[in-house]
Amino acid sequence: MLSGGRNRRAVVSAILLVWGAAWSTRASPEGRGPSPFALVLGTAQDGGLPQVGGNAGPDRAARQDPKLKRLVASLLVVDPGSEERFLIDATPDIREQVEIADRVAPQPGALRRPPLFSAIALTHAHIGHYTGLMQFGREAYGANSQRVLASDRMARFLETNGPWDLLVKLKHIQIERFVADQPVRLNARLTITPVAVPHRDEYSDTYGFIVSGPSRKLLWLPDIDKWEKWDRRIEEVIASVDIAYLDGSFFDTGEVPGRAMAEIPHPFVAESLTRFAALPAKERAKIVFMHLNHTNPAATPDSAAQRAIEKAGMRVAREGERQPL
Repeated sequence: MLSGGRNRRAVVSAILLVWGAAWSTRASPEGRGPSPFALVLGTAQDGGLPQVGGNAGPDRAARQDPKLKRLVASLLVVDPGSEERFLIDATPDIREQVEIADRVAPQPGALRRPPLFSAIALTHAHIGHYTGLMQFGREAYGANSQRVLASDRMARFLETNGPWDLLVKLKHIQIERFVADQPVRLNARLTITPVAVPHRDEYSDTYGFIVSGPSRKLLWLPDIDKWEKWDRRIEEVIASVDIAYLDGSFFDTGEVPGRAMAEIPHPFVAESLTRFAALPAKERAKIVFMHLNHTNPAATPDSAAQRAIEKAGMRVAREGERQPL
């Protein structure tokens, strides 16, 4: 790796070590050890940055300066009091994201090939959200009954299609089915509630998750077709949580040369800014855009697009940022 990449990772490691020291001593509101928190492991759309074959400005910049590289969108949820950690989505960047998780929340014990997470919750069957499971098979880590939370349709896809069915047959992963809007208890202090959203559901249906801790709630919603296609108002969902990480895949129409945007529908950030403009400032401050495509100018620090988001009272997610729960 280039020296710039080493410097970037060194800085991230130093920040994570400081955070680790902070949460190890911070008491929770319930008095049962340090407070749970969530950590953003990645902010990019499924292809990451730089994207394979990508020739957009951000791709070229990231190849020149590895500090601008971005990992695929994923969220780590940690309960330091119980020494448990949970993951939302197993991305193509899971190897590097497991190393980050190990620095932030190392797992105790010396079991043979223990599960790397207390549970992994999957949003849907697009490549940026489940293909990291391949690293749990016998060709790589060879996990022992890694708990995976999935919808019935997602579970059936994994159970009946290779190579994923081999993970199930060899008990590298153990699938537990969830039901929309029914909370799943992760442990005594954390629950996760799946919310179904409209999306391109070729192989599975699609979900966002509301993560609830002792004192705060977080929405993680990386993919949806359009806000107006949902059977609920996004504004009401935002009002029900303390922080809302939302689909920010594309900034505006015409962003992907040679591709029909109707084939890859998402709420454009420009549309979201207009829609959310009427919200009170405290509600707009909850909104954080993530899952940004390699073409999205808002992913570039201090770009005009990023400044427009901030002027509107919202912001773009940063890899490594932490939210208390």
